[in-house]
Amino acid sequence: MDIRSISWGQTIPLRHSVLWPTKSPEYCHVEGDEDALHFGAFDNKELVCVASVYIKADKARLRKFATKANYQNQGIGSIMLKSILDSLKKTDVTVFWCDARESALSFYQRFGMQSYGERFYKADVSYFKMKVVL
Repeated sequence: MDIRSISWGQTIPLRHSVLWPTKSPEYCHVEGDEDALHFGAFDNKELVCVASVYIKADKARLRKFATKANYQNQGIGSIMLKSILDSLKKTDVTVFWCDARESALSFYQRFGMQSYGERFYKADVSYFKMKVVL
C-alpha cells in the first residue's frame, strides 16, 4: 500500500462512490478543499482510499475519509490514519480531531482518540466529536 499526497480533485470520484452515491459529484466538493491536505492510498496504481485534513491554526480536522467498498475491512484505513498522524506530528499541529460515526468509535480509539461532547446526528446517523493531542 502506497500512501501519498493527492489533489482534492482526485478525491472526488471515491468520495462520490462511497459517501454520497446518490448525489452529484459536485456535491462531494466541500468548502476548504483547495487549501486542505489530501491523502490517497494506492494498491498498485488504483486509488482505493482517500482522506482530507483541514488545518486551522494548530488544529487538524479529518474529513471525507472513504475506502472503496471492496477494500474495506482490510486495514487500509488504519494504515492511512497512522500515516496522516505521523505526518502531522512533524508539523505545528497539536490537536487532531474529527466527527466520528458512533459505529466507528472503537476504530478511532485505537489511535488514542477520545470522544467528547454529546452525541449528535447528521442525516439520522449518530456521531461524536473525537480528538487526540499530538
